Amino acid sequence: MSSSSSPNDINLNQPLLQSHSSQSINGGGGGGKLEHSSDQLETILTETTKPFFHRLRPALWIEFRLLFHLAAPAVVVYVINYLMSMSTQIFSGHLGNLEYAAASLGNNGVQMFAYGLMLGMGSAVETLCGQAFGAQKYDMLGIYLQRSTILLTITGVFLAIIYILSEPILILLGQSTRIASAASLFIYGLIPQIFAYAVNFPIQKFMQAQSIVAPSAYISSATLVLHLVLSWVAVYKIGLGLFGAAFVLSLSWWIIVVAQFVYIVKSERCKQSWRGFSWQAFSGLLDFFKLSVASAVMLCLETWYFQIVVLLAGLLENPELALDSLSVCTSISGWVFMASIGFNAAASVRVGNELGAGNPKSASFSVVVTTTLSTVISVIAAIVVMILRDVISYAFTEGEAVAAAVSDLCPLLAFSLILNGIQPVLSGVAVGCGWQALVAYINIGCYYAVGVPLGVILGFYFKLGAKGIWLGMTGGTLMQTLILIWITFRTDWNKEVQEANKRLNRWEDKPNQTISKG
Repeated sequence: MSSSSSPNDINLNQPLLQSHSSQSINGGGGGGKLEHSSDQLETILTETTKPFFHRLRPALWIEFRLLFHLAAPAVVVYVINYLMSMSTQIFSGHLGNLEYAAASLGNNGVQMFAYGLMLGMGSAVETLCGQAFGAQKYDMLGIYLQRSTILLTITGVFLAIIYILSEPILILLGQSTRIASAASLFIYGLIPQIFAYAVNFPIQKFMQAQSIVAPSAYISSATLVLHLVLSWVAVYKIGLGLFGAAFVLSLSWWIIVVAQFVYIVKSERCKQSWRGFSWQAFSGLLDFFKLSVASAVMLCLETWYFQIVVLLAGLLENPELALDSLSVCTSISGWVFMASIGFNAAASVRVGNELGAGNPKSASFSVVVTTTLSTVISVIAAIVVMILRDVISYAFTEGEAVAAAVSDLCPLLAFSLILNGIQPVLSGVAVGCGWQALVAYINIGCYYAVGVPLGVILGFYFKLGAKGIWLGMTGGTLMQTLILIWITFRTDWNKEVQEANKRLNRWEDKPNQTISKG
């Protein structure tokens, strides 16, 4: 991210890495037309003989097409996956306020711990696969997928132990015995979901790097319908309660995993990148683990940060009301955040692909367009929340006290939604560039040195309750967002192309020896 190099340091007519259009693949990931559009975009942006605004319109049209192809299905995937979790929480909430508080604590306080860790470790695949695909080193994508799955499955074993011990852990963290006991029952049903995460996230990043996103959207949509039916039967007809609701959620995630893997094995679009299981996946695991840890730390520090809001709320004078009101707000925030995560994925793929292909101006242009679109959508969501502030809680749970508390939190929620339109996209840019370690340090400073202490002071010392906790932690998010904007603005994209080239050369392996053709 140096700003010292001149834009002329790289001859754009002879890029460091082979151009997309110089070699075709059968079906490829995003298809030949999209690859050609990417090359066209770099040509338009580097044509300095024409005024910038004359080039802006065709450049925007190309970028919008590329982003729509990536972001729209990705948004659907993330929103639906999140909606499965939230629908499970809603089914639990209509059993009673205690059950809703327990499911909220299990979902937002414990499940998100595993979600953040697994998704973060999977981001190593996102960086390497995105840049390898841009550089046309297709055979390495399947190896990266398998290495990540091995590491995440091992990690899942340790997470399962934490899930089993969830009740004493929650009590140790200060939660009431009544809520901790109910939450642990919910958490036990989520143990199979851990291992679904271990397979799903590497598969997801593997497919996204090749711009194969629509199949995941179709699979998730169909699974959501099945999930709602099974949840209704398990909770209301069979009477399995909290455990049944959580176990159905785990089952739904495994349906998504199996369907996506079958697609990879059978699809013509993946035949260049998936060449069967290979012993090569077991080589270099230690180095791959180090990169995965850097990715995990970056994302976990973000995901766990918002869990702390829920955990701190459990320590307030009226923990059930605080948990219910905050859980409604964090659920709404989570829905919009999942849409932003779709743009996060699109930004990561676009930046990674363009850097791998040696297109610095296209990478920079994509960052601006993606961030702007995501922000506009988040502003619209914030306006809708403010309009519905007095009634929005009834979609989750009943009670006038909860509705009043949620209404009071909605202005802060609206501001958080706007930040969520910017910050995740810039985090996606960081993943595409391989800046995970730097962003991890930024997150530590902004979130844990500023946000958490400020939230504790406002919430407990100044007696502002749930609003004070959230207000302080929003301050940390604002600081982190401003720093990421500053870093991205100062980035030398020509230098990033060179760094991508070095990274791919360091991680490239010799042709793999397959043990199965899948």
